[in-house]
Amino acid sequence: MHFLSDYPTEILILLFLIITFLISAFEKILDWKGTISFIKDHFKNSPLKGSVPFLLFILLIIEILAVGFMIVGVYQIYTSEAKEIALLGIQLSAISIIFMLIGQRLAKDYPGAMSLGVYFIISLCGVYLLNK
Repeated sequence: MHFLSDYPTEILILLFLIITFLISAFEKILDWKGTISFIKDHFKNSPLKGSVPFLLFILLIIEILAVGFMIVGVYQIYTSEAKEIALLGIQLSAISIIFMLIGQRLAKDYPGAMSLGVYFIISLCGVYLLNK
């Protein structure tokens, strides 16, 4: 078995996204009230202002599912070269990025929306590679 398996790029993309979304989920969980307060202030002038706790909870669930699938996917790539679960995790992470992009655009936070592009491109690269 190779250090990064026979799929080094896929494994590195998965590890990058696992770290990104795992930390994001932990931050939300460990400081839920602070996160809600920050996001409510961020969206105070947007159509989403009344739905922040619910939407943040949905985003948290998607992030947790994505991380779980990606962790299982890394294990499966190492043990059986199966990529389907890893692909599902990356697809969920891409969907969460799209949700965040919608929110940033509605909040008129254009630099924040632009910064999400990097994560989305990385996710798309993972989707492409895992579909090969």
